Amino acid sequence: MDIKGSCIVVTGAANGIGKGLAQKFAELGAAHVVCADLDLDGAKDTAELIGGTALHVDVRVEDSLKALIDTVETSIAPIDLFCSNAGILTLGGLEVPNEDWQKIWDINVMSHVWAARHMVPLMLERGGGSILNTASAAGLLNQIGAAPYGVTKHAAVGFAEWLAITYGEQGIDVSVLCPQAVRSEMTRGMEDSVASLDGLLEPDYVADCCVKSIENKEFLVLPHPQVKDYMQAKTSDYDRWISGMQKLQERFRPR
Repeated sequence: MDIKGSCIVVTGAANGIGKGLAQKFAELGAAHVVCADLDLDGAKDTAELIGGTALHVDVRVEDSLKALIDTVETSIAPIDLFCSNAGILTLGGLEVPNEDWQKIWDINVMSHVWAARHMVPLMLERGGGSILNTASAAGLLNQIGAAPYGVTKHAAVGFAEWLAITYGEQGIDVSVLCPQAVRSEMTRGMEDSVASLDGLLEPDYVADCCVKSIENKEFLVLPHPQVKDYMQAKTSDYDRWISGMQKLQERFRPR
């Protein structure tokens, strides 16, 4: 797709990757950039920077996502690109409470499902559209010290794959963003974490990578190119990869 002249919605637009995406789309001449976030004040700040529109959304609630889509479609313009970007990080393992598992599941996985449930039929009616789902390198590899994050990001990648397989021949272009660490509120104070081993990227660079993949109709967006090598190592010798991850875990284990 061509960003110029398009109507684009970005969830999680108050900061980090979402803010970077919104700024990049505006810079490239998008006709409408809708900055949606639970933090409406933050969304307004982003929108003011780029001449966009700020709207509230709670991606944990399907009706809130539906209302966002309906508002844009009826009051602004048909949505050409929906960026399902909002996400959270939950640290921990077996001890994480059920309610925290459910929260991260709803935000990191179900928000993509709900957005697609209400976007895909509209896009099919008009012959096509584009969807960008933000996952993580953790969805291709895993996340040491954060079972809920690793599990939900795997599911997010799996759902994006299913979307691409199911609707790709019907004009729906799907891309999934899988970076390692990116500077944002989520990574504040974690600049030396395991996810930052290959560098902490800036949101504007990640946005550039997304634009390139969207315009070229590429599925996998890897701002950290090393991730592809790690994927290949994982699939070529799973046991060796697990052993390597165990050593990495020991290296970053709190002392």
